[in-house]
Amino acid sequence: MDTSLESQAKWYVLHTYSGYESMVKSSLEQLIENNNLQNSIFDLKIPMEQTIEEKNGKRKVVERKLLPCYVFIKMIYSNQVWYLVTNTRGVTGFVGPQGRPLPLKEDEVRKMQLETVVVDADFAAGDTVSIDAGPLAGFVGKIKKCSDSAQKATVSVVMFGRNTDVEVDYAQLRKLSAALPEEEQSAPSEES
Repeated sequence: MDTSLESQAKWYVLHTYSGYESMVKSSLEQLIENNNLQNSIFDLKIPMEQTIEEKNGKRKVVERKLLPCYVFIKMIYSNQVWYLVTNTRGVTGFVGPQGRPLPLKEDEVRKMQLETVVVDADFAAGDTVSIDAGPLAGFVGKIKKCSDSAQKATVSVVMFGRNTDVEVDYAQLRKLSAALPEEEQSAPSEES
């Protein structure tokens, strides 16, 4: 992949039929492979968020689509690429005037977290950390394992009275200097 070409690429938004986001993403990945479009299309994303869901009296962290019916695509725009992408099954068109793609602005790309920010973190198993962003903001816990390549850590937090392992991006974590006693590793206090 040519990095000079990738620096020219911009993020665009594709509109899809409801529930077709994953199928569109895999179809586009196949399209890139079959048509050697690695120097035109660089990345595809379906923004996800973690939410806490209660089902049958049990609460768990689930991943949910942040924007249903949309797939984000980083590409260098050309009529050929536009034609191939818009004729992919499940795609209704690009978001923009008259179905022509309108690139996202830099602040929109940052807000949607489409570009992965590499965090130079010195996290290790056993570290006590605070989760400072996302749906689990305010929780404190211990790191069970780290994945520097994925920029994620598995953190054990006390959620609803139980130890629960959650996967958190490095960018959302802050290392705490001193270890906390077990009973203090919980969510922010909520008075009822």
